[in-house]
Amino acid sequence: GLSYTWVFNNNTLSVQEDSRRFVSQETGNLYIAKVEPSDVGNYTCVVTNAKAEQSVRGPPTPLTLRNDGVMGEYEPKIEVRFPETTYAAKGSSVKLECFALGK
Repeated sequence: GLSYTWVFNNNTLSVQEDSRRFVSQETGNLYIAKVEPSDVGNYTCVVTNAKAEQSVRGPPTPLTLRNDGVMGEYEPKIEVRFPETTYAAKGSSVKLECFALGK
């Protein structure tokens, strides 16, 4: 299967998940809550195929802070990304992703 990681400012270290950062292993999306000045920079997604033992890097995506201090506003929504039916073998682990977005 595929796995997703994000690299910050071309460092070899990946973005570490914590209480503010999460990488979806379903979509590859990087979610950052409560952006701080230290988050500003270039983010690059790395997709790894474990079976083929190969990784591919996407183009850098810049993150900048708005100078006007205005937060972008959009309607609150719950974003759910998993199949209508999820199957799991007894004793296995399942990860379902659900995000609350908006202001």
